[in-house]
Amino acid sequence: MNMNKRAIIFGANGYLGRHIARFLKQNNIEFIPTGRAVKSIDGFHGYQQIDITKKDELEQLDFNVDYVFAFAGLTGTGGSTEEIARFKEVNEQGLSNIIECCKSVEGLRIIFPSSRLVYKGVENLPLMENAEKESKTIYAKNKLVCEQMLANSSVDHTIFRICVPFGNLIDEVYSYGTIGFFINRATKGENITIYGNGSLKRTFTHVRDISESILRTLEFDASNNETYNIGSHDNLSLLDVASLVAKKYNVKVEFVDWPAAALKIESGDTIFDGSKLNQLTNYNYQMSLEEWLCNI
Repeated sequence: MNMNKRAIIFGANGYLGRHIARFLKQNNIEFIPTGRAVKSIDGFHGYQQIDITKKDELEQLDFNVDYVFAFAGLTGTGGSTEEIARFKEVNEQGLSNIIECCKSVEGLRIIFPSSRLVYKGVENLPLMENAEKESKTIYAKNKLVCEQMLANSSVDHTIFRICVPFGNLIDEVYSYGTIGFFINRATKGENITIYGNGSLKRTFTHVRDISESILRTLEFDASNNETYNIGSHDNLSLLDVASLVAKKYNVKVEFVDWPAAALKIESGDTIFDGSKLNQLTNYNYQMSLEEWLCNI
């Protein structure tokens, strides 16, 4: 990226936001980190405490930047009435507030992370960006609504759909998502449990590859107002991944029946076809899951 570029990061204390901040800093790109917490976890200069649901707080920021990384939000399944309302407020109204603040800035682009959960999974079939959509959780619904909000707005944007991220370049915490669940159990000496027979497949992408793919893509004008799947070397079943983790930590994999609530929201195989992004950037993914596990 051009070193003269400037950015705002919403969600700079979150998993993806922290890593984007790290890579912007490495490339000497100026950015304003923001989050709901009082302080920056990583001690970034110029951090501002901002609640994206409060437009008056957003309006305190200088939006005269090139990129706005809209990485703040709630994750999870959120089933209660109160949770659904809160998810909509933070994820949808929060993005709407950001869009409103960006409208008057010429040349600004919003960068938005979406999810595998927007897709209707198909067994053993890599999904392209135009594959059938389905939302079984409030979080998935939020992502689809937010994607449409961006498409309908006058603000330039790029959307990146992320399947299952893994890795941590900042500290030793591996609490995020599927891999975090497996590793946290295994490091305690507990067997890894998976639902059913573990045959469901996912695309697993290291956070370095996610961050570098995003920043590489923004170098191309053709990526403006486009949506991309971020791919990987690794399209693996949950059993494959659980077995790799279990082998490293000398524990076993146990199969348990699907809880009714979990089965109801399961999307099936979500394997990403990342060819659209690769054709644009020719990015070479750096880290495989097995290699990473060998080195942690």
